Amino acid sequence: MRPLWKGLVTFGLVSIPVGLYSATRRQAELHFRLLHDKDQAPIDYRRFCTEENVEVDWKDIVKGYEYEKGRFVVVTDEDFKRARVPGTHTIEIRDFVPAGDIDFAFFETPYWLVPDLPGRKAYALLRAALQESGRVGIGTIVIRERERLAALQPEGPGLMLTTMRFAAELRAADELDMPDEVPPPKKELALALQLVETLAGPFKPEQYHDTYTEALRAVIEAKIEGKEVTAPKTSRPPKVVNLVDALRKSLATPRAAAEPKTAVRKRGRRREKKAA
Repeated sequence: MRPLWKGLVTFGLVSIPVGLYSATRRQAELHFRLLHDKDQAPIDYRRFCTEENVEVDWKDIVKGYEYEKGRFVVVTDEDFKRARVPGTHTIEIRDFVPAGDIDFAFFETPYWLVPDLPGRKAYALLRAALQESGRVGIGTIVIRERERLAALQPEGPGLMLTTMRFAAELRAADELDMPDEVPPPKKELALALQLVETLAGPFKPEQYHDTYTEALRAVIEAKIEGKEVTAPKTSRPPKVVNLVDALRKSLATPRAAAEPKTAVRKRGRRREKKAA
C-alpha cells in the first residue's frame, strides 16, 4: 500500500519521517453507474464547452476560479506552487492540549501515521509521551493542495492523525433557532435521567452496523439471482403528545425495563459481603 502523503512530524527539534495512510475502508460502500434504461448501457460523460458547444480534450482544460458570476481567472500549476506554505511536507506540532478539550464537531477524517525506519525510535517516544500525558498534538498538514488543522493522538500501537475543521468553518448555535437554556421540570428530568441510566454502557463500535447498506446489498444479490424482492413494511413510532407519558412508555419498553446495570452490581456486592 502506498502512502497518501510523505513528510515529517516535528515537535521542538525532533523530526520523524512518516507516511500517511487512510484509516477507513471504502470497499463496504456500494457504487452505482447511470445506465440507459433501453439497453442498460453505461452513460458516458463528455466535456463540452458551453460557449462553442464542442467537446474539449483534457489537454485543453485548465482550472479557473469564478470571482464574479460568469467571470473567471485561470489558475495554473505554477500558481499552486507559489501558494505552497512552508509546511507542505511537514506536520509541525504547535501545541499539546488535553484530549477532552476538543469538541467532536472539529473532527473530520482519520489517518494512520507510519514511521520510516530511521524514525521508529522517535515515533515510539512521541506515542509514549502522548499516552502518559493524556494530551493530543495539534498542528497543520497540507493534503491535496489544502491546508488542514490536524490532531495527533496515540491509538494502540500507532499514532492516528485526524484532520479537523478550522474554527471559522463551524457555524455557531446562536445563528439558529435553539430552545432557551432553562432548567426542565424536576419530574421530567428525573424520568429522562432514569431512561439514560437504563441505556448506559461502554462504547462498543463493533455492535453498530450500516443496516441500510447491508439491506441494499441483500436486495442487489437477490436481483442478481433472479429472486423477487419486496419492500418491508414500515412502521411509524406511536404519536405521544405528553412528554412525561413518552418517557414513562420508553421506560416500559423491554430493553429499558431491564434492570439497570448499576443496580445489579450493587446487589452483587451486597451478596458478596454477606457471604464473606
